[in-house]
Amino acid sequence: MSDTDILSNQQLHDYLEELPHWREIPGAIAAVFQTRTSAAAIELFSDIAGAAEMDNHHPDVDWRYNRLFVSTTSHDAGGAITARDIALASKISERAEALGAKPRVDLIGAVEIGIDTDDPAAIAAQWAAGLGYKVQEDGSLADPDHRKPAIWFQQTATPNENRLHLDIWNPYSESAKVLDALKEQGVAIDEQYAPGFYVATDRQGNRFCLCTEADR
Repeated sequence: MSDTDILSNQQLHDYLEELPHWREIPGAIAAVFQTRTSAAAIELFSDIAGAAEMDNHHPDVDWRYNRLFVSTTSHDAGGAITARDIALASKISERAEALGAKPRVDLIGAVEIGIDTDDPAAIAAQWAAGLGYKVQEDGSLADPDHRKPAIWFQQTATPNENRLHLDIWNPYSESAKVLDALKEQGVAIDEQYAPGFYVATDRQGNRFCLCTEADR
């Protein structure tokens, strides 16, 4: 298998079994590391940059005080996950452990915007133009700098009047806490598509989906 080959769902699942700090999010794998101080976070950031330069494969890193939010994907493979991402993730975890950084799987997550439509092709370019996004091969839209939420089009012959909804991604291992918090707030939860996703409806009928990597 080449380092540039896209991993199947099963291959990715098997690799992540050996990478407990990492979880799958849409189009990437992600981890969060917390250090004792901001200076230690910068040191880890530097180590990550060094590993990336050695591999010529660069992750996205968001530094927030003593936490680093890291994700990696293979842009030259259409934003899919390859063996290069697994190798880089392993090196990043090794450097994090060497510096005593704490993995924070509970902070891993992502948000996408879903748009119900009976004709995705009719509106995709309009949304891309307004946001400065790129149209992906699968028809979804992505921020070229990977800072803003991705947008995807849910094709349906009977779109709701309220056509926008959020897809909130959390690791399956952390989803129970989120579901419990929502139920305490009286949010209605439809579990017919679980564990892949749960449809949540608030008191005014607005909906969002809680998505996990399970049962893909």
